[in-house]
Amino acid sequence: MVHSVELVFDPDAEATIRGIWDALREAGIPSQSPAARPHATLTVAERINPEVDAVLASLAGRFPMQCRIGAPLFFGRAKAVLARLVVPTAALLELHADVHRLCGRYTHPEPMANALPDAWTAHVTLARRVVPAQMGRAVRIAGKPAEITATVVGLRRWDGNTKTEYSIG
Repeated sequence: MVHSVELVFDPDAEATIRGIWDALREAGIPSQSPAARPHATLTVAERINPEVDAVLASLAGRFPMQCRIGAPLFFGRAKAVLARLVVPTAALLELHADVHRLCGRYTHPEPMANALPDAWTAHVTLARRVVPAQMGRAVRIAGKPAEITATVVGLRRWDGNTKTEYSIG
């Protein structure tokens, strides 16, 4: 499994995203598990040493941070991931670059390529394994509301092996 460092959102934004998950599930589209927590991944690797938490705590002063969750998008084609774009701002891109820099020596073997600065697409995952026949309906459901105003309230480290989240800061 993978480990990651992620942005977490305020309760209202989480509730809105969970509502989209529920609507997708009701439409027969394989959405995120109700047990999951809405987030946007900043970096991901095969393993992230827990010692990084103390280093990343230095970023706590940047929160809360306003953000907008925008348009739906797909990653892949045949069995795609459906997500909503987290609109990139200078502050968000700077935070991402700093998280990447601070995590460097704590990630093993190294961060995955799609999480590197200049290759990262900030997003919130809504569903996985969406087949082409479901895509039109999935986008109509996922695109409402057209924009979600959110507040990033902090960071968490996710341990995919134990399915445990650790709040940072």
